[in-house]
Amino acid sequence: MTTPSVTLVVVPRERFQITRRSLESIYENTAYPFTLTYVDGGSPAPIRRYLEDQARQRRFRLIRTDRYITPNEARNLGIAEATTPYIVFVDNDVLVTPGWLEALVQCAEETGAWLVGPLYCHGEFERGVVHMTGGHAHIVEEDGARQFREDHRFFGEPLPTVRPLLGREPCEMVEFHCMLVRSEVFHRLGPLDEGLKSALENPDFSMSVRRAGGEVYFEPAALVTYLAPPPLAWSDLPYFLLRWSDAWNRASLHHFRGKWRLAEDDPNLTLQFKAWTWWRRQALLPPNSILARVLRSRPGRSLAHLLAQAEGRLNRRLVRNRRGSEAPTQHPSRLKGIHHD
Repeated sequence: MTTPSVTLVVVPRERFQITRRSLESIYENTAYPFTLTYVDGGSPAPIRRYLEDQARQRRFRLIRTDRYITPNEARNLGIAEATTPYIVFVDNDVLVTPGWLEALVQCAEETGAWLVGPLYCHGEFERGVVHMTGGHAHIVEEDGARQFREDHRFFGEPLPTVRPLLGREPCEMVEFHCMLVRSEVFHRLGPLDEGLKSALENPDFSMSVRRAGGEVYFEPAALVTYLAPPPLAWSDLPYFLLRWSDAWNRASLHHFRGKWRLAEDDPNLTLQFKAWTWWRRQALLPPNSILARVLRSRPGRSLAHLLAQAEGRLNRRLVRNRRGSEAPTQHPSRLKGIHHD
């Protein structure tokens, strides 16, 4: 039997309720040989039992922590277990399509790329909405200050309209929703940066690879989608609120700003922080709900302001009550509460 050249590392993104659909999608739509390491960071008991059962049946490596962990912490746990030439990271809310993995590997083999990303959609495939076709991520100098620039190509556009325009090409950024990485990259650069708790890990890693001389490629022959909330299961609320908490968001922003020597008043990072807060709040309040419609009205704006203040206080209290989830960053081999199955 041929030894697989790829290790899939599946990690939590922001919730757990799509775990079953995502894992089944991988096994149903992946003919290319792979080994799988699944990192489970404190999932609810039914999900934990499901993953334990699947690990026994399908003979994949399951790593579980008893506490919530950041996505980069989870990825580093998977990296430490991988021995194949390629690692492909997949978030636990992603669905894949037939041929996705061989397309990523073929792109890497033919181009020598260090990173390869697929055509990303968001929502159900039937909606056909593009999330990104490769992105831009770089630093510019303006009036003597370093500022960050990032955007997603064709974000929000209909897939049928965009797809005929696409071809394999180098780009500046791909995302951890689904990303192929040459394993040797981690020998050169070290593990992923765990100072980025909730955000900015995509541009940080892509820019680090390019700074080290590696190429980043977009491969449209691979198609995936990620299923974002709402809806959000009650059992997922604690992790979701911590994952997008002001505390983790600020820590990520300050770390990224210092690492890349960005201006304190970089307007793009300010907008990023507002977007993360909006993401946390909109997932709690589906846009088509009655309350959401009331809050969009003129009389509802004052109420919306009060509710936002209350949500912010609640979020800060939740983080204070979960200080154990913010344990100091450390090498994966020294993380406590890890179980290998």
